[in-house]
Amino acid sequence: MKKYLFHVGGMHCHSCKILIEDYIKEQPGVLSALVNLSKQTLEVEVENPDAPEKLAAEWSKILSPHKYHLSLEKQKEADELKPLIYAVPIGLAILGLFFLLQKSGLVNLGFTGGFSLWTAFFIGITASLSSCLAVVGGLVLSFSAKLSQGTFTKRPLVFFHAGRIIGFAVLGGILGIAGEVIAINNSVMAALGIFASLVMVILGINLLNVFHITKGLQFAMPRKIFDFLIKAENGFFAPFIAGIATFFLPCGFTQSMQFAALSSGSFAGGGLIMGTFVLGTFPMLALISFGSFRFAHTRYAQLFFKTAGVVVIGFGLLSLFASLAGLGIIKPLFNF
Repeated sequence: MKKYLFHVGGMHCHSCKILIEDYIKEQPGVLSALVNLSKQTLEVEVENPDAPEKLAAEWSKILSPHKYHLSLEKQKEADELKPLIYAVPIGLAILGLFFLLQKSGLVNLGFTGGFSLWTAFFIGITASLSSCLAVVGGLVLSFSAKLSQGTFTKRPLVFFHAGRIIGFAVLGGILGIAGEVIAINNSVMAALGIFASLVMVILGINLLNVFHITKGLQFAMPRKIFDFLIKAENGFFAPFIAGIATFFLPCGFTQSMQFAALSSGSFAGGGLIMGTFVLGTFPMLALISFGSFRFAHTRYAQLFFKTAGVVVIGFGLLSLFASLAGLGIIKPLFNF
């Protein structure tokens, strides 16, 4: 027996950690596999020692459909920072455009109080293009494969998407009610808003993929729920239940919206935030349902995610300033 340590690229959240561990454990001769999300490493114990370069190459091919890769050496910081040269100005330009739209009254970004549905929709689109929805995309592809083979009708796909939309809206509403119960006064609501904003900022930093330590600042999901999702392609109502259960995936995108729903303080507010978020993920998942489109495999993926990281950090900081203004700590930044 021998242990190897590999560096992992492409991870964002605990879903990535679980998926990689499962894939590697299935390989011949592997006794154990443990991913450290903060350090971006994979420790593997194998029964029959082999050249680590060979293992890294073979396992990278297996993990590549989900945009993960293994290496013996840590990726150079210069390689990670290079896309930022373009991502930062593009992200700032997008934020500037949103501000102009806010000032014109065409959209409400929620920076003067509350939480923007536009922000929720944008984060939903970003989530649907990332590896954070590898489990969801994998389930959809599994349903689609069986559909193309003629082993069942379109019902599982319809049930799965319906479960996601309905489940996210209802569970988001429940989070809103929970926030209302917790929020005894406006100060508590503003504090919840601050917490939700900080979660958004951490999400944006994770998208930049520069400071890996923040990737450990996420909540993990019970292993049984994850195993259920993987096996949920069988059964009549299982796809609908699986769609609802994706609400509990340990994904930074979903978690940031869940805290936003909590800070809304109402069933309608929480339901709208989570419902808008899941609608943002729907177009890309619908494309995956009828094909094998994977934006994460394109040459522009890194630039997109880092640009999205800049935008999400901007939204998070401005929401944070709005919450601080609600507490009277600072003056409102916007008076549109």
